[in-house]
Amino acid sequence: MHKDELLELHEEMVNIKDQFLEFDHISESAFSPYEELDVDPSHVHKSKSEHKHAVFVLGNAIAAAMSEDEFSSAGRISKRMAELADDASQKL
Repeated sequence: MHKDELLELHEEMVNIKDQFLEFDHISESAFSPYEELDVDPSHVHKSKSEHKHAVFVLGNAIAAAMSEDEFSSAGRISKRMAELADDASQKL
């Protein structure tokens, strides 16, 4: 995936996050690991690896917010996104 495509994906995922935050049962703290990264889709000067890591961390948070438990489809996706985020952080 090219960096510009990754930036578009990152931006779409942020839009999804913002829509989730409109629901009453989703706490802003669900996305704190992503917010702590301080990597925004508009930060084009950040490396492709940083954006990739941010996408996986955000994907993990979105899937966790959707999951009922770790065995649901979203729970399994959340677990896999966490693994991918860990792998991506080692490559930073």
